[in-house]
Parts: sequence; structure tokens; C-alpha cells
Amino acid sequence: MRTTLTLDDDVAVQIEALRRKRRVSLKAVVNETLRRGLANAESENRQRKPFRTRTFDAGAPLTPSLDNIAEALAAAEGERFR
Repeated sequence: MRTTLTLDDDVAVQIEALRRKRRVSLKAVVNETLRRGLANAESENRQRKPFRTRTFDAGAPLTPSLDNIAEALAAAEGERFR
């Protein structure tokens, strides 16, 4: 199939660098890259098992609240802060 394709500048630079490195035609690089991208896109559409983070109780916070910065500094530095 013949078609006209307009590439963004950054993509064109990467494809040209890959073509030179592998010493193959532009057609070969574009087709291989598209095949890999399409295969990856298909695998991303599959349902994945959700990732779950285990939780644990870290205990009470060391500072009462960070909403009042003076209170937090007093708790961290003691009464020397004032």
C-alpha cells in the first residue's frame, strides 16, 4: 500500500537515526516500528489485574498538624522556637 505520511520533526529524526544505525531502508524502519507499536497497543488494551498497595498502621503522627506552622515548629524544636 502506498500512502503519504507526515512525520513530526522529532519522530523523523529518531527514524532517520535508527535507519542509519541499522543500515536499512526507511520503509523497513517505519514498518518495523509500526508493527511493534501496534502490538504494544493491543497488549495495553487487555484487562490487567489492578495493583494493590499493602497498608500498615504507622501509629500517631509525630506533629499535631501542619496547618498551623507555628505549632508544628514548636513541636519539632520545642519551646526554644518561640
